[in-house]
Amino acid sequence: MGKELKHIAIIMDGNGRWAKKRALPRNMGHRKGAEQIWKIVKHANSKQIEYLTVYAFSTENWQRPKEEVDYLMNLPIEFFNRYEKEFASENVCVKIIGNREPLSQVLIDKIHEIETKTASNQGIQLNIAFNYGAKEEIITALKKIVTNNQPITVEQVEENLYTKGIPPVDLLIRTSGEYRISNFLLWQIAYSELYFTDVYWPDFDEKELDKALVEYAKRERRFGGLS
Repeated sequence: MGKELKHIAIIMDGNGRWAKKRALPRNMGHRKGAEQIWKIVKHANSKQIEYLTVYAFSTENWQRPKEEVDYLMNLPIEFFNRYEKEFASENVCVKIIGNREPLSQVLIDKIHEIETKTASNQGIQLNIAFNYGAKEEIITALKKIVTNNQPITVEQVEENLYTKGIPPVDLLIRTSGEYRISNFLLWQIAYSELYFTDVYWPDFDEKELDKALVEYAKRERRFGGLS
């Protein structure tokens, strides 16, 4: 069966524990984690990976302390402002997937701006899952199908997901030693290879991604069939 690797998804876990280990505020872990995103984007791009989807903020993360949530709401703006020129030089297309309705207008406007500016870039596509929950995504897709009087089929569901037009995830990586999916891309990872590492996300660098790619190369993907 095919081993081509087009789409990597990452649950970027461990920012807070990374900071605590260094006696730093949790938000400093999130800041360092944002820096790691760009390192991994560049490295994945150099490996000719076509899509990278990262889990930045879940629909459940609103339950965290207000100070932390407020910081996380501003972090994408800071990230986009910092790396806007690099998106162009590295030919990166940026998409944000998730429910934008609860977000501030300032953040919504910035998302629209960065998506528009990078839309024509032909390198890797960076999908940032922000205020994202897979259950909500699937329910929203089903509601659209029913509203439009369409048949509920696999194809129609995929046409109405946030990831419309994006191939399924080939490799799902989770950092920090946790072994959960955490409501991330439940539909899209149906036949993904799963890779778990104890490394906290702020320490997950190019070498760590290479380790995951080496492990992926050893896997046999049968998609329910036989070799």
